[in-house]
Amino acid sequence: MRPMLQATTPTLPNPAPGPSAHDGAGPWTQGFAALGPDFTSPVGPSPLPAPYWVGRNDALAAQLGLPLDWSSSGALLETLTGNQWPEGGQQTASVYSGHQFGVWAGQLGDGRACSLGELAGQEVQLKGAGPTPYSRRGDGRAVLRSSIREFLCSEAMHALGIPSTRALCVTGSDAPVWREERETAAVVTRVAPSFVRFGHFEHFSHSGQHAQLRTLADYVIDHFYPACRTAEGADQPYVALLEAIAGRTAELVAHWQSVGFCHGVLNTDNMSILGLTLDYGPFQFLDGYQPDHICNHSDTQGRYAFYKQPNVAYWNLFCLGQALMPLIGEQEPAIAALETFKYRYPKALAARMANKLGFADPHENQRTLTESVLKLLAQEQVDFTIFWRRLSHWAAQMDTADTAVADLFLDREAATTWLADFRALHSASGTPGGAAVSTRMLRTNPKYVLRNHLGELAIRAAKNKDFSVLHQLQTVLSDPCAEHPEHDSWAGFAPDWAASIEISCSS
Repeated sequence: MRPMLQATTPTLPNPAPGPSAHDGAGPWTQGFAALGPDFTSPVGPSPLPAPYWVGRNDALAAQLGLPLDWSSSGALLETLTGNQWPEGGQQTASVYSGHQFGVWAGQLGDGRACSLGELAGQEVQLKGAGPTPYSRRGDGRAVLRSSIREFLCSEAMHALGIPSTRALCVTGSDAPVWREERETAAVVTRVAPSFVRFGHFEHFSHSGQHAQLRTLADYVIDHFYPACRTAEGADQPYVALLEAIAGRTAELVAHWQSVGFCHGVLNTDNMSILGLTLDYGPFQFLDGYQPDHICNHSDTQGRYAFYKQPNVAYWNLFCLGQALMPLIGEQEPAIAALETFKYRYPKALAARMANKLGFADPHENQRTLTESVLKLLAQEQVDFTIFWRRLSHWAAQMDTADTAVADLFLDREAATTWLADFRALHSASGTPGGAAVSTRMLRTNPKYVLRNHLGELAIRAAKNKDFSVLHQLQTVLSDPCAEHPEHDSWAGFAPDWAASIEISCSS
C-alpha cells in the first residue's frame, strides 16, 4: 500500500509589488493561478545580473502576439529572465506532489519554475528564475547547459509532431550556479496550454483536500476536456477525464518509442495531463538501438530504461486514477478508464511504425515485419535514426542493391533477408516501392534528431558566448526531415566521445 502522507502548502505573505515595465507583451491574464492560494503561491523577483539573449523563437513569439521587434525590448528581456513582473501580472509557483522513482515523495511543487500568466491562451513559465516556496532548500536556478537542451529539444519534438511544451527563449547571465562544478545561470521560457501534472491531482488527493481536488478536476475539464461533461457512456465526467488522459498519454508514448526518444525521469510529477512531453532533463534520442538503454545517469535501477517507458506511463496513470478515486467513488469505472491505455498504445505504435515502413495503415504482416527488424536492430545496436532514413531513400527503388542499408549490419545475410521481406510486403500491398512510398517514409523518418553530442556542441560554444551552433541546430531541427546538405555531418554516426556524455537529473 502506498503511504498516504499529509502534504501542506506553504503560506506566505503577499510580496510587495515587484518592479514592472511595459514589455510589449500582453494583455497578460491569469489562468491556473486564478484558482487561488491553495494552488499557487506568489513569487517575488530574484534578479540575475546583466541578462542576455541566448536563443529565441520568433515563430512562437508571433503566435503569442509579441511584436516583431520583441527581442530588441530590454524590458521583455528583464521580464523573461524573472527580474521583473510583466505589466499587470505577477509571478506564481504551483504546488503538487508525486511519486519519484516509484516512491511517494510527498509535497513537491515548482521549485525553480514560475508562471507569468497567459498570453494568447498559452501559459508562459520561467524555469530557473530563482527560488520559490517549493524550492526545498534549492537555489531555484537552472544552468546554461540544461536550458539549452530544453530549448532545442522541446522545439525539435514539436517539429517532429510530438506533443510537447514549447520554448520561447533562453536568457543567460554570468551569475555563478554550483552543481557538480561552477556553471552559469540561465532561464528558459517555456509555453503550454497548461502545466498541470498528474502530481497536482496526487497532492490534493493524498492530503485529503477533496474540495480542492474537485476544483482542479473541474478546471481541467472545463478548459481542456469539455467533452467529458457529456461523454457518452461515462458514469461521470471524472471517469471520462481519466479515460481521455490515458488516451493522450498512450499516443504520446507511442510517439516517443517510434523515434527512439528516452525521457529519462518519468515521475508522476513530470507527466502532463494534456499528454505533452514535459520537463526535459536527462533525455536522450537513441544512437544505437538498445531497448534497455538508460539515459539518466541518476537512474541506478534502470526504472526509466527506454523499453520500460510504456509500462511506467501506465503505472503513473494508475497513480492518477488512484488520486481521482475520491471523485470517482467506484473502482470498476476507474479501472475501465485506465484500460484505454492498454489498447490505445499498441494501436498508436502500430500506426506509427506502419508509416515508418511506408504503409498508410497497419496490418498483421506489417507488425511481424516491425518486430523482426527491431529485433535485428537490437542484436547489433544499429543506429536507429540512420537505419530508418537510409531505408526511406532505398524504398524509392527497391529493385536496386540494398548496399547502403545492409552496410549497417554485421550480419548482412539477415539484413538482406529482412529487406527482401520488406520488398515483398510492399509488392503484395500493391505499392512495390517508388517515389510515393519513399516520400511518405522520408516525411516520417527524420534525418536529424537532437543527439546528445549535438546538444553538447551547442553548449560548449555557448559557454564562450558563441550561439551560432545553437542557432544552426535550431534551424535544422525545426525541419528535421529536410536534407539540409550543408549540415550532413549532424546526421552521421555519433562520435566515440559521445559515449562519455553523462546526463543526470542535475541542472
